[in-house]
Amino acid sequence: MDAQYEITVIIPTFNEEANIADIIEAVNSTLSANNIRGGILVVDDESRDKTIKIVQNLTLKYNNLKIIVRHEDHGLSQSVIEGFKQANSDIFIVIDADFSHPPVLIPLFYREIRKGADVVIGSRYIHGGKIQQWPLKRRVLSLGATGLGRILFPEITDPVSGFFALRKEVISGVQLHPRGYKILMEVLGKGQWKSIVEIPFTFTDRQNGESKLTFCIISDYAKQILSLAEYSLTSRNNQIWNEWKKMVKFGFVGFSGVLVNVGFLYLFTEYLGLYYITASVLAIEIAILNNFFLNDYWTFDLKDEVNSFTQNRLKRFFSFQCVSIVGLIINIGILYILTDFFGIYYLVSNLIGILIVFFWNYLVNRHITWKLKTDSNYSSNQSMFAEIDSKQGMFVDTNSKQGMFVDTDSKQGMFVDTNSKQGMFVDTDSKQGMFVDTDSKQGMFADIDFNENDKFNK
Repeated sequence: MDAQYEITVIIPTFNEEANIADIIEAVNSTLSANNIRGGILVVDDESRDKTIKIVQNLTLKYNNLKIIVRHEDHGLSQSVIEGFKQANSDIFIVIDADFSHPPVLIPLFYREIRKGADVVIGSRYIHGGKIQQWPLKRRVLSLGATGLGRILFPEITDPVSGFFALRKEVISGVQLHPRGYKILMEVLGKGQWKSIVEIPFTFTDRQNGESKLTFCIISDYAKQILSLAEYSLTSRNNQIWNEWKKMVKFGFVGFSGVLVNVGFLYLFTEYLGLYYITASVLAIEIAILNNFFLNDYWTFDLKDEVNSFTQNRLKRFFSFQCVSIVGLIINIGILYILTDFFGIYYLVSNLIGILIVFFWNYLVNRHITWKLKTDSNYSSNQSMFAEIDSKQGMFVDTNSKQGMFVDTDSKQGMFVDTNSKQGMFVDTDSKQGMFVDTDSKQGMFADIDFNENDKFNK
């Protein structure tokens, strides 16, 4: 990889002989069909099958392909970091070798980075994304890992995704020390980024080879969460630290709400003579108003781009009101259950309820009431179809009415614009293409090597 590329596709591998040739073909076809000058960097952890030999043979066919074999400190995350160090471009994209991540989306990731995003994440949990062919246990583990990650990064629906792209400067000068498979968490926790875009995709479990998910990996992930939390407290110059500050502010606002509640309850009952239940309802509502406006102007202070829901203050207040009422019900329920059924002293039960409700209020409000916009219009306007067995994919943008079809077996691709009824056929082996206009039934044949044109009529 002697040339400077626009993008480097990093593929970490370990025993991927069943998939590696196909994924390299798919990535190259996608890059060629979209005129992206990209390199492919395979980083292997001393595979014991034929993975290394297959890639080495393919380097004779593709001059943009390179393989690095790591002989120590094995691990997916470590392999990705080595790829970051060796990549010869300013944009990196990480993709699995087993077609769990559709290569046809690479141009979209690249386009969002070029438009200004620092990080682009393929999300399984944003609207339009989904998971196929996963057993229940793996779904539960994934949701648990994602939930923990979203505590640190509430704006991001899939902070543990293995399918992502980033600018080189996001991690320039950053010491990454990941554990296990969740390299993206390390990048988000220590990298310097501001803008993130999430693109939905369908995650399909591997068709060939074996899954490498083990309980050791789960343990490593838990250690990674603790390590990132410690890092945020010591460095105080990252997104996690900013989130801690919001949480502390939210706690102070909640404490002020307690004082407001007690003060107005006393005022209404002792000085205005209201029935204490009536006074309590009024005091609670005033405390909710107090908490909402303090959080809105001080804790979160929405200055960045917001989504369609959070840009409206009335909607934010309605959301906060509903979350607060549900929290109040949860608090009373916990107080009743712990005291009457478990015999716990009522003040202790109440304290437990307050702590649980605090996290309920913060997390739900953070993910709904004051959530910033991190996704683009892909969730509602674009869709992606991928067939793993045939190595074929179709991307459709319903706004521009444009689509891209890629068949990695035949090395062929088709671009279709349904507005103009025009299409471009590209054969990446022969460097030849066919332009077709379905209205006039005319086409233009182009040979990229010799710049020859032959026009014909059907």
